[in-house]
Amino acid sequence: MFDIKAIWDFFQVQILGMKWLNSMIGSGLIALGLDINGRWAGSLQFFFYDLIKITVLLCFLIFIISYIQSYFPPERSKKILGRFRGVGANCVSALLGTVTPFCSCSSIPLFIGFTSAGLPVGVTFSFLISSPMVDLGSLLLLMSIFGAKVSIIYVIVGLVIAVIGGTIIEKLHMEKYVESFILTAGSVDIESPDLTKKERVIYAKEQMLATFKKVFPYILVGVGIGAIIHNWIPEEWVARVLGSDNPFGVVLATLIGVPMYADIFGTIPIAEALLYKGAQLGSILAFMMAVTTLSLPSMIMLRKAVKPKLLALFIAICTVGIIMVGYIFNALQPFIL
Repeated sequence: MFDIKAIWDFFQVQILGMKWLNSMIGSGLIALGLDINGRWAGSLQFFFYDLIKITVLLCFLIFIISYIQSYFPPERSKKILGRFRGVGANCVSALLGTVTPFCSCSSIPLFIGFTSAGLPVGVTFSFLISSPMVDLGSLLLLMSIFGAKVSIIYVIVGLVIAVIGGTIIEKLHMEKYVESFILTAGSVDIESPDLTKKERVIYAKEQMLATFKKVFPYILVGVGIGAIIHNWIPEEWVARVLGSDNPFGVVLATLIGVPMYADIFGTIPIAEALLYKGAQLGSILAFMMAVTTLSLPSMIMLRKAVKPKLLALFIAICTVGIIMVGYIFNALQPFIL
């Protein structure tokens, strides 16, 4: 049992966390005559370490997830979802969301396609919630910072929010609040050709490069903000706003996250720096969920597909769910972190 724990700790710290990389960058900066305990050199160490770590993990994860995704094109996903009814359909839809695009703006076109194909609107909303919030990549990246317990619980509660949210929308019969041009668009069933393993590898490589080019600017911004928080923002400031002394920290973190636009890869370095500075775990995760699920650009896109009443209900469900999850994680923090 001890050997298994030692192996797991090594995997989490040195493989996922790449602590060896942090030490190597620190040694390099010291060799250049810089004091890594100072603000400027410490910021450089954080920046290069997180940038390289996230880039390597990102490219690896996107390749693997895109390879898996090649088995679930929209036509096949639609057929899979069409076999289920009720809450079961919402569960399957939420799970399918974990192997699809990495941000809400990328998920909305698929949501529109599924809705146009005649799938229940509640089922498609379960997909729309889970897709940006709990993709498979987030599981390993969160694990590299917060550990296995936090990352697994994060994914589970994200799926629960997606299932409950979609179910509520379904039970309230909100189909009439979807724009008519989507409901009347219909769909064309085109069988996706069977790909060879080589073609799937090529597809995964192309998806990796395309996604990396799209999200890399957000990673740069996120790592830059993280470096500033990590080395320039006093701990007492962060603790006062997002720490245990502020009972409204979760609400504030959620409201701050909503106007922003990034995917989970851009928010992770910010989350890492906030945790180091004393912010509560639930407040950090609420911020991440709000950024990835309720960003202003994605809400503007979604408004083109649904009427204001349905959009407001979607935002309300996600906001309440995120805030509840934040407080739950804050209560569990002593036991899971």
